[in-house]
Amino acid sequence: MTNSKVKFLTKAAIIAALYIVSTMLISPIAFGENQVRISEALNVLVYFTPSAIPGLFVGCILANLSSPFGIIDIAFGSIATLLAAFTASKIKNKYLVGIPSILFNGLFVGFILYQMASIPFVAGFTSVSIGQAVSLYAVGLPLLLLIEKNQKLRSLLSD
Repeated sequence: MTNSKVKFLTKAAIIAALYIVSTMLISPIAFGENQVRISEALNVLVYFTPSAIPGLFVGCILANLSSPFGIIDIAFGSIATLLAAFTASKIKNKYLVGIPSILFNGLFVGFILYQMASIPFVAGFTSVSIGQAVSLYAVGLPLLLLIEKNQKLRSLLSD
């Protein structure tokens, strides 16, 4: 395995671990209709490195093992994070990089809440989207700006 592949996998694994730990630390507010999953702020890392895409996906799968919605959330919630991360990686505007996560998670998790908890879809979509926006713009954007301004942090994430 080449050195660049090892670095890619190592960064992905660290991001996955950060996602899992940050979800578990706030697990009472990480699941359900009124969720603010702070770990979703890590979606901004795709702005710096493509290794964040698999890292976020695997981290979400493993964190969702604790979901009260079981396999449905493990599968579809994680797919929402994967689609959001991949889409966000194509966005070069740091202020818009969080939008895919807000939309994909609002749609997917809103539908999960509708199916599994009989919460009206619009209510679930709105609530999850607001939680995502709080995570991405109150935590994620400041994180992105900090990394952008700090050469050492940028060099850790760069490929």
